[in-house]
This record gives sequence, structure tokens and C-alpha cells, in this order.
Amino acid sequence: MTSLPPKPENLPTKAEVQAGFLADAFRAKGVDVGVGRTPAGDLDFLYEDHAILVRDAYVEQVRGIVGRSQDTHEQDDGFIDGVTLLSLDGADITDVSAAIDAIDGRLGVGVATPNHVLSICPVGSCPATEPAEVDPGALPDPGIGDGGGQGVYIYIADTGLLDSAHEHAWLAGVTGEPDSLLPADSAGTVAIPEYAGHGTFVAGVARCMAPASTVHVVSDLDTAGALSEHKIVKRLDEALGLGADIICLPAGGNSRRNLPPLGFEALWRRYRHHKGTVLVAAAGNNSSRRPFWPAAFPQVVGVGAIAANRRGRAHFSDFGPWVDVYAPGEDLVNAYATGTYTCREPPNIGEIRTFRGMARWSGSSFAAPLVAGLIAARMSRTGENGRQAADALLALARAQPLPGVGPALWPG
Repeated sequence: MTSLPPKPENLPTKAEVQAGFLADAFRAKGVDVGVGRTPAGDLDFLYEDHAILVRDAYVEQVRGIVGRSQDTHEQDDGFIDGVTLLSLDGADITDVSAAIDAIDGRLGVGVATPNHVLSICPVGSCPATEPAEVDPGALPDPGIGDGGGQGVYIYIADTGLLDSAHEHAWLAGVTGEPDSLLPADSAGTVAIPEYAGHGTFVAGVARCMAPASTVHVVSDLDTAGALSEHKIVKRLDEALGLGADIICLPAGGNSRRNLPPLGFEALWRRYRHHKGTVLVAAAGNNSSRRPFWPAAFPQVVGVGAIAANRRGRAHFSDFGPWVDVYAPGEDLVNAYATGTYTCREPPNIGEIRTFRGMARWSGSSFAAPLVAGLIAARMSRTGENGRQAADALLALARAQPLPGVGPALWPG
């Protein structure tokens, strides 16, 4: 496993294990991942190394500060109007943190930011647990709604869709890019990789809330459940062009100094022209009030998780005034892979679990598609567009807050 800078005087935490796994996966694709830490040495955020995001108006000044000439062979990426991904290869300052500190001092905070890595398991894992076994014949929990979602298109940015998804009646007609399992061994046993099946589970939760909706799952998060900020912004921009009514992103991450990730700021200029589309995102599982992006943006419906007993916030869920709504997200049951899964997280490292197409799972990444499905169901009942339906449901959630938690929505 890739060695990360150790947290002082502590054994590796679950977050450290996950970060090392993610760094290995990125490096296998030729991309280095850097680690931002708090003053206390705790893992804070992850970013793609050797490049930074810069506001277009400052690109030439930033090149001068980091000592990178215009005639270098390195290619910069103006990936979305207003922001450029600037390579630090060949510069005098190649370290991301040092480069941004220098830019902050000369041009002000916010001109440049890291190219953050967003993931379904960035620091405090999202999902919050590894998948757990269920009894044979287990049914979805929450269960399948009595209709709704006709004519509504839900786009899910995740790990893709398993070939076996259509064995479940509530996933009939769902489309997606493939989510891969490992080849069967000589005994015919299929090993389930980490995060495989996440997109299928998420699609199942959304479909249970809106059984007649059109759902498409893309495999953006196929590298250890993660993707760099500039690439996921590109993909979300493409989703807007496809005419999605609801975009569900069950992933995210923290950021340097809690500043809004720069790539998303540029995306909002396009988002506002797609007046009916709504982005729904997981609020994260750090049990923290720190903003988790993009859920913390005011343009996004940020969804936290309610505990399995339905009486409080799930212990892992992020919280704070930036979370728009809470929904059930602990011990949900839905479609998953068939095969064996070897646990990789403490305290269950090495435990082998056997699955037959269903699992029990927890995380705000599952509360988010529940809310996305509720929005879709309302759209088909009322004729509202995505943002109108979301606004109406958020008003309902504020009128029925869960004591000690905040605005809450429930299946049905």
C-alpha cells in the first residue's frame, strides 16, 4: 500500500487506510494523490498532485509566481469557462501547498485552490460502513413506493451499474455504464471489489422512491470510488447538457481551509441556465459540521443521514446549517452484488462476507438518492420541475423537523 505521511503518534485510522487504498488506485492510473492535514496532523483532504485550479483572469500572474514559463511542454486544461487546471510540472514551485501559499500571499485567498479529490470514501468514509449481509429473500428497506417518477430523468454519478441489477424488479429498465466485479476463481466464487455495487445500491434506493422514473448510472467513480474535482465538474456539466431533471452525486469531500472548491464555482454559471435541474448530494460521513462539498453549496440539496431508529441523526452524518435536509441513511437494504467481499476497514479487516444480490449499507450517500427519488415522485404528481419540487419538499422538511437534528424527509 502507498505510504502516506503518518499521523503523529497514532496507528492508522480507518480514514488513513482508505486514503492509502485510494492513493494506490490513482497511482496505478499514473496520477499522484497528495494529502492535506490539519495542524494536529489529522487527515484533512485529498488532492491531485502536480496541478492546481486557477481563475482564468490570473493564469499568467500565477505562472509567474510558481515560475512556469509559457513555452513549457506541459498542457494546461481550461476545463470549464472561468477556471484552468494549471500544471506545476516544470515549474520552480512544484509542491501544491507551497504554490497555493505563495499565490495566496501575492494575489489573495481563493485565486487558486487544489484540484481536490472527491469520493464516496474521502476522509471519513462515505458510505459510512462496509456492506453487511442480509437474510436470503430480504426485501428493500425502505420499500418500493406505489408509483411516481413518470417522465423524470435521474442521473446518478457513481461506480456504474452491475449486470445483475435487472434481476431485481424495481431496477427494471435502469441503464448505466458497467460496474465490474473480479473474475470468478476456480471454484466459481466471485470476489467483490471495494465500492463495487455502490452505484447499483444507490440506483435501487432512488428507484424504490420513484418506481416509474428513468434512471441512468455512470461509472465516474470507478477509481477507488473517487474522481478529481475538475473531471467530475466536466461530467456534471455534460449531465446538464443531457437534460437530466435530477443529478444525484453520492460523493464529495472537504477542502483546503473549508473554501468552496473552485471548479464548482465555475459550474454554477452554467447550472443557473438549466432552470429546472436540481443537484442532490451527500453531506458526508465525518460526523462533523465542516462543509462537505458540493453538498454545502447553496445551489445544491445537501442531504444528511437519519439513524436507523428514526429518532436522531446517524452518528456518522455530517451536520450544520449548510445541510439542507436529513433522510434515512443507516441500515438501508437494497440491490448489491453476488459474491464474497473481504472487509478492508478496521475493526473487521479480513472478515469474509457472502452476498446474494442484496446488502445492508449505511451512509449519507444512500440518504441522498432517497431524497432524489422523493423529488422525482413529487415532480410526476405535481408537474413541477426539479428545483420547484425540491423547494416544496424542503419547505415540508422544515415544517416537520426531527428534534435535535433538523429538517427531515421520510419515504412516502
